[in-house]
Amino acid sequence: MTTSTPKTVLGTVRPGSTHMVGDGFHVRNLFPSNRLGEAISPFLLFDYAGPTQYGPRDPEREGPRGVGEHPHRGFETVTIVYQGRVAHRDSAGNAGVIGPGDVQWMTAAAGIVHEEFHDPEFTRSGGVLQMVQLWVNLPAKHKLSQPKYQAITADAIPRVELAGGTGLVRVIAGEHAGARGPASTFTPLDVWDVRLAQGAQLGFDVPAGRTAAVVVLEGAIAVNGSEPVGDAELALLSREGTRVALRAAQDSTLLFLSGEPLGEPVVQHGPFVMNTGAEIHQAIQDYQQGRMGRLDA
Repeated sequence: MTTSTPKTVLGTVRPGSTHMVGDGFHVRNLFPSNRLGEAISPFLLFDYAGPTQYGPRDPEREGPRGVGEHPHRGFETVTIVYQGRVAHRDSAGNAGVIGPGDVQWMTAAAGIVHEEFHDPEFTRSGGVLQMVQLWVNLPAKHKLSQPKYQAITADAIPRVELAGGTGLVRVIAGEHAGARGPASTFTPLDVWDVRLAQGAQLGFDVPAGRTAAVVVLEGAIAVNGSEPVGDAELALLSREGTRVALRAAQDSTLLFLSGEPLGEPVVQHGPFVMNTGAEIHQAIQDYQQGRMGRLDA
C-alpha cells in the first residue's frame, strides 16, 4: 500500500492590493499583486469582490454599476458568484446573468470584448455582492483558438456531501470523490467550491507535480497542520507531495485550485496575456482595429 506524502505549505499571502474595478466591483487581489508568478501557474489572477453592500438605484436613469466594454486575449476568465447577480455580454453574441452558485467560464483565447454589470434586478433592489474572478492561462498552442463561453448554473455543478452534514465540495472543474465538474478545460485543472463547518476535516490527494492553492474566502482553515488561514488569504502548496488535509477552525468557505504548470513565458499587458512582446503588440493592434469584435450599443 502506497502512503501519500503531504504537500508543504510554502507560505500564506494576504491581498496585495485593494481597488475598484469600474464602479461595481470592490476587489481584494491575491495575485498577481503578490508576485507569485510561475509558482501559481497556470493561474494568473485572483480577485475577490466583496462582500460589499450596494444601495438600490434606477438602472434606466442612473445606469447599472459595473465595468464597461473591454477586451481579453490569451486566457480564460472564471467568475463565481456567491451573493448578488451579475449580467454579462460579449462580442461573440453571448449574454446572461450569473446568480448565486452560478459560474461563468469564458475562454477569451484569440480575443473577445465584453462587459460586466450588476444586473437590473439586483441594481433596483440593492444588496450584497460577493464573487470571485479567476484568470486561467492558456498554453501557447491554444492562445489563438476560437473563443467560447460556458454558462454553468448552480444545479449543473455536482455536490459531494461530507459525512454527518459537516460540509460539501462543489466540483466546478476537475474531479473529487468520483464527481466530475462540468467545466471543459484545456489543461488538467481542479476548481472546487468547498464549505466546511467548524471542526470538519477534508483530506484528498492531488496528482504529483501540480500547483495547488487553498483560498479562504470566509472563516479559518488549517492546511496540512498549518496555523489557520483566514478571510481573503491564500495558502500556496508545494508541487512535491500529493496529500492535502484541511481542518476548519470556524465555519468556512474556500476555493481549492490545482493545475499543471505550463512552464512557458508569460508576457502580460493589461487584459492581454501572451508569450512574447510581439504577440502583445499584435493583440493591441487587433483590438484597436476591431478584430476582436465590438459590442452593440
